[in-house]
Amino acid sequence: MVRHVAVIGAGAGGLVSVKCCLDEGLEPTCFESSEDIGGVWRYMDSTDSGRVSVYRSVITNTSKEMSCFSDFPFPEDFPSYLSHSLVLEYFRMYARHFNLLQHIRFQTTVLSVRKCPDFSSSGQWEVVTENDGVRESHVFDAVMVCTGHYQEPYLPLASFPGIENRFKGQQLHSREYRDVQAFRGKRVLVVGIGNTGGDLSVELSRVAAKVFLSTRSNTWVISRVSHHGFPFDMVSTTRCNHLLEWLLPSALTRRIKFRKFNSWFNHTNYGLASSKSSKFKMIINEELPFCLLSGTVVLKPNVKEFTESSAVFEDGTTEENIDVVLFATGYNFSFPFLEESVRSSIDDNRSLYNCVFPPQLEKPTLAIIGLIQLTGSIMVGSEMQARWVTGVFAGWNKLPPPSRMMAEVLKRKPPVKRNPHERENLKMSFISYMDKIAACAGVKPSVWRLLLTDPQLALAIFFGPCSPYQYRLVGQGRWSGARAAILSQWQRTLQPLRTRLVGDNSNSSSGWCWMCLLALPAALTAGFFFSKYPQPSWSPWACPQL
Repeated sequence: MVRHVAVIGAGAGGLVSVKCCLDEGLEPTCFESSEDIGGVWRYMDSTDSGRVSVYRSVITNTSKEMSCFSDFPFPEDFPSYLSHSLVLEYFRMYARHFNLLQHIRFQTTVLSVRKCPDFSSSGQWEVVTENDGVRESHVFDAVMVCTGHYQEPYLPLASFPGIENRFKGQQLHSREYRDVQAFRGKRVLVVGIGNTGGDLSVELSRVAAKVFLSTRSNTWVISRVSHHGFPFDMVSTTRCNHLLEWLLPSALTRRIKFRKFNSWFNHTNYGLASSKSSKFKMIINEELPFCLLSGTVVLKPNVKEFTESSAVFEDGTTEENIDVVLFATGYNFSFPFLEESVRSSIDDNRSLYNCVFPPQLEKPTLAIIGLIQLTGSIMVGSEMQARWVTGVFAGWNKLPPPSRMMAEVLKRKPPVKRNPHERENLKMSFISYMDKIAACAGVKPSVWRLLLTDPQLALAIFFGPCSPYQYRLVGQGRWSGARAAILSQWQRTLQPLRTRLVGDNSNSSSGWCWMCLLALPAALTAGFFFSKYPQPSWSPWACPQL
């Protein structure tokens, strides 16, 4: 019987894990090595502590309605896309509202997590912590690891001959980047075109003498601002789109998507991507196309080698007088506190049952929360994982036998390990993964059933954004405010913009209702398909979010 649970880390995943433990009547103790909550979202001016945090100007890639915890919406007056300070403020509000701080032990580092001698029967863990030089040993019935995957900078220096022994300029990882001041007037080469690489290239272009952005990947660039000015993820992440993507041939789906992306600007002309490429990535960035068009950022292929002051690229071109090389090459995850027998078995999230449970353990009392890259918010995915895990601990949810879990993991596990730059194994469809874990937890909404009992809500769920509130309509942890939150999410999105009213007050909500009524037959068909057939678990069509 699980009662006492250790939660490691007080970032987004840790906070929601503590809350879910309390919801299930468990007794959590959260260990946080720093002096405050927030994890990577708590900005620090200095990187000397070794803790990973966001850079000063970061803005979320997912909108507030698609990123909130499922029973605690962001304040109505918060903008749709948030600075790190507003995200941290939201965490503080959440922690206060659910009285979470009293369960957190700050400035306490977890040194080791090891099985107790009677683990095969008790499932218990010995957790050794250190606070102010004093070590303490605890025994817990279960452990939730909430340290995420932004832990150790990945620096593939061996892939760039000359960077270590010939290049005389400065080199650093994006983890060390705080703001633009140190780069004023310099010629900067950014290596890597993920979301961070794109953001930093744009920001540096405002003060640097020149910015070069080197990439080996075909990359599609999309804007946070979508149709009629609404957030991209609210428009695109819908059950209707998800179903169409599943029903249509993949070649046709790809052609439609590429055509849509190129309607903003032709990616081939900009050297970013070709419609014929089978491997590609997607990033969120509104300003990068203009920077390329204005020449403040110059796109380059992969670096072949470095000389004392220049970079030679694979196409034979050379850029001279490079002052700084900034690697935006991602992160490795690690769990140094876990005992070797457990740690060595976790190569990536495919080593875990449903990306959460190590399948080889005799007792399912260890869970890894947040080791995922979704096409939507990681915060939301982490909450769903925590709800499922605490339900397992409390006895509400059941897991298959270890042999079945191991067989499932072996089917998904890649034949070789991949570096963070190629982590397709961590990218999963937001809706598919959320629905899968929600089904395990008994909280997945049924479009078909809602069509019979609450047609207005069913249409909003199917045609509208797949927002977190959908997973609070039924089952354990049902929230009475979920229906109202779903039906009012568009109004909350527009509310921060109501700072200057103009004469045109056309009623968009009535038009949306008529559209939903006309689409009722499609929704009925969709309800049948979603209830009868499994959905894909991976999608290449949206980029991983913070």
